[in-house]
Amino acid sequence: MKVSALILTYNEEINIRRCLASLEGIGDVVLIDSGSTDATLKVAREMGARILTRPFDNFANQRNHGLEEGGLVHEWVLHLDADEELTPEFRAALSTLDAPETINGYRVPSKTMLNGKWLKHAGMYPTYQVRLGHRDRLRFKQVGHGQREDCPPECVDTFDEPYLHYNFSHGLVKWFAKHIRYAEDEAAQMRAEAEQRAPLSAVFSRDGTERRRAMKAVVNRLPVWLRPPLRFFQVLLLRRGILDGRAGVQYALMLSAYEAMIAAFSYRLPDDGETL
Repeated sequence: MKVSALILTYNEEINIRRCLASLEGIGDVVLIDSGSTDATLKVAREMGARILTRPFDNFANQRNHGLEEGGLVHEWVLHLDADEELTPEFRAALSTLDAPETINGYRVPSKTMLNGKWLKHAGMYPTYQVRLGHRDRLRFKQVGHGQREDCPPECVDTFDEPYLHYNFSHGLVKWFAKHIRYAEDEAAQMRAEAEQRAPLSAVFSRDGTERRRAMKAVVNRLPVWLRPPLRFFQVLLLRRGILDGRAGVQYALMLSAYEAMIAAFSYRLPDDGETL
């Protein structure tokens, strides 16, 4: 399969060269940039990428804008962030992929990297996002702080080869600052979905993405003050994150802190006007 690549960027000079270098053999690369003021765009131009600029409002709209305005050469599109990287195994598997007409997109796993180590257990591998899709048949919708595919489940298949995600490349201070904003969005989404009751049977689905979303809905029904300790227990013991060593323990603490932020925002009054 030949693909175009859409990459979201904002001040990513620390990551963009590695990301673009990993796209060897993908000749059509477009950046959707949110107004970078560092060397991101200079490096991207030097490496042959085309650039669209759009003020950031949410991830779904950024990706949809690229699909609609990017002048993409190929029918199939790989969606990446600048802190993500393809492996040679990923590129090889992609080159042999033959998508049927009934499929609009593929959910793709990623490997979370912390301090140069793959968080095999603490990173909840494999978790999937739809990152490979047809240019005309796949669009995204914003859910919480992230995006989901906007197409019927039966039109989504699985691409099993993972890419690498250097989620902490900007340092832990920026990670926590970013996740404060994410926590506010997640708390708002949790309140909006409070009346929706996903069937418990979905927890036992064979579809990993459906199962993960159903589990999230179940957790959202619990008292919010239980979320931080439960997340720490889940990551470190149930998911065996302790086998990832010091990095696994560190990541369990970070996710527990993130859950605490979501819980705190969920107590905000409806007329609380403070935003970050």
